[in-house]
Amino acid sequence: MAGSGGARLENLDALRGFALFGLFMVHMPELFELYWLAPVTDPFQLAVHDAVWLVFAGKAFALMALCFGTSFFILMQAGERRGRDFSLRFAWRLLLLAAMGLLHGLWYRGDILEVLAVMGLFLLPFHRVRSNRVLLALAAVLLLQPLMLVQIAAGLAGAEWANRAPAYWSDAINPLYASGSLWDTVRINVVEGHAQKWAFMHGSGRLSQILGLSLAGMVLGRIGFFARPQAFARLRMAGLLLALAAAAVLYFAREPLAALVPASDAMFMPRALAGSLLGSLFDLAVMAVLLFGFLVLYHGPAQPVLRLLAPAGRMTLSLYVGQSLLFVPVFYGYGLGLHASMTQLQAVLWGLAAFAAQLAFAHLWFRHFLYGPLEWLWRAGTWTTLRVPFRRVQGAPA
Repeated sequence: MAGSGGARLENLDALRGFALFGLFMVHMPELFELYWLAPVTDPFQLAVHDAVWLVFAGKAFALMALCFGTSFFILMQAGERRGRDFSLRFAWRLLLLAAMGLLHGLWYRGDILEVLAVMGLFLLPFHRVRSNRVLLALAAVLLLQPLMLVQIAAGLAGAEWANRAPAYWSDAINPLYASGSLWDTVRINVVEGHAQKWAFMHGSGRLSQILGLSLAGMVLGRIGFFARPQAFARLRMAGLLLALAAAAVLYFAREPLAALVPASDAMFMPRALAGSLLGSLFDLAVMAVLLFGFLVLYHGPAQPVLRLLAPAGRMTLSLYVGQSLLFVPVFYGYGLGLHASMTQLQAVLWGLAAFAAQLAFAHLWFRHFLYGPLEWLWRAGTWTTLRVPFRRVQGAPA
């Protein structure tokens, strides 16, 4: 992604690499979703699982959505500088991403590429809204889960529809993932897995959250939050302190606050939804801690270390797909089937080692190439030409 001067924004690349790391650290102890067939009960292993969930689950995904919005702005801005409206080209680019997501979803039902692609289409009309205040207000409304608030109010008023449990509550991981063939996995992902993913994304409020965060990311791009880091040093620190305070308050208060919502056997959804909403706000607060904390450290004493993540952020698509291509067979029945024997600690340690290997690979790759392999295909598809430079010219700047 280019900055205002045409150079890559290394801080944004590093942040995206950090988000990818967090996403992978959730997928590994989740055993790429097979954890839910038999959640752990051992206190130590459960503590490992809960620690990863506390820091990254729902937060890394949100951070990725924020970066997606900033990338959207950068691409649209680059089109304007060339004197072209990039809207149709961006829509085509999203269709290509959705196609990659559909293919990836045959292998791993938890694919997020398709979801980001679909929600990205909703960004297009907002690019023409010039008021950042309007965009931030809309983002705030979306992050407050308006549909969930409406259902809470309707449920408290006694509406029967509002007190029905969402479909995804009854969805279960198909045991054939753990014992079946590759064909069984593909068939399940097509027949039920795809629908279950979207039911969860809608019912949990993730779709509203993605759009709200993407709009916020677009505004960050507009104001030069990443392109002019020296101008936002105070904002980063203030944001970190406010996010820490909000996360601490929500951590302790979310359950007591949800318990204040009236509940009965026939009217159980409002309290459950209130708990879900407060949990979503807690995730957003922790995501903000990760965002501002990472950037405070990046633009401070930890930059030499954190900038090592930048190559991973430049080939997030390739590395994200590569993670599932490698580890789904490790855990699933048609491969090694290690879901039944790998502990949470072992999964985390393997995840750390695997990401370190991916990071080393990314550094080596960019010595010789301009884009990651899937990034190059995506770019070539975007411009419908294979004449997109791929190999790095000897002596050319990085």
